[in-house]
Amino acid sequence: MKNLIQLEEAAMFAFSILLFSDLSFAWWWFLALILAPDIGMIGYAFGNKIGAYTYNLFHHKGIAVVVYAFGWWLSNDYLMLSGIILFGHASIDRLFGYGLKYEKGFKFTHLGEIGK
Repeated sequence: MKNLIQLEEAAMFAFSILLFSDLSFAWWWFLALILAPDIGMIGYAFGNKIGAYTYNLFHHKGIAVVVYAFGWWLSNDYLMLSGIILFGHASIDRLFGYGLKYEKGFKFTHLGEIGK
């Protein structure tokens, strides 16, 4: 099952690249911004509960889709770019086993415990 989930996440990451290719930004923007959603980890400086909340906010694919759709509706390339980056980053994280976080701590995710 793990391989199937990883394959699905790789396909979603590829989809984010496809969506990005329709925008007018240079490719280096994708590479420069793909790790930007990890800013959500700063919340862990204020405890596990706030850390899990901020991390999950920046790594939730539903939020990424809403941001992209809102950008599409407004014809705003910057919002569409933001949604694509959020979506692609979340896919890459899940490909490597970093899921949405529980309040118990960073290593406890919806995909299982990190490092087990």
